[in-house]
Amino acid sequence: MKMGMGTHLLVNLYGCPVELLKKSKLVLKLLNETVKEAKLHKVGESEHQFKPYGATAFVLLAESHISIHTWPEKNGMAALDIFTCGKEGDAYEAFKVLTKKFKPTKIEIKRVKR
Repeated sequence: MKMGMGTHLLVNLYGCPVELLKKSKLVLKLLNETVKEAKLHKVGESEHQFKPYGATAFVLLAESHISIHTWPEKNGMAALDIFTCGKEGDAYEAFKVLTKKFKPTKIEIKRVKR
């Protein structure tokens, strides 16, 4: 991978169905489906369940990573971090797939070139 060739998307999702955000196992499953559909390459994963609900999940990619932190109790909010090196479109493809899966009613996105 060449340095300076990455796209980092910082995304806040609002209004996601609460049931999609409560359990870390489901959140991780949706991230793994995203990786597959976006044709990225998983090299590791981790998840953590918060009590009584809320999750953090992380998929380590050959291209970099995707992480998510959820706050179902705060209007179905989730914070995503999508960082890919290589083709610029990889991060955006993952973003498109993730937003279809988490069904937000509002999205804030910030792009950082690396």
